[in-house]
Amino acid sequence: QVLAQIELWTKPGEYAPGVYILPKALDEKVARLHLARIGVKLTELKKEQADYIGVTVDGPYKPEHYRY
Repeated sequence: QVLAQIELWTKPGEYAPGVYILPKALDEKVARLHLARIGVKLTELKKEQADYIGVTVDGPYKPEHYRY
């Protein structure tokens, strides 16, 4: 929720009043922060791995139709 508020605050005029789905990148950032907090260690995708599954190394990692 805090990252959503920061997104709205730092991008005035980009969002008309309404309900929005968070950008996947923000949701994945929240997931990384949470996992780090509970002691989970993540590895980063290599370019070959990202190419194989059809994503960029930095994500987002889920297809557009996927809802977190």
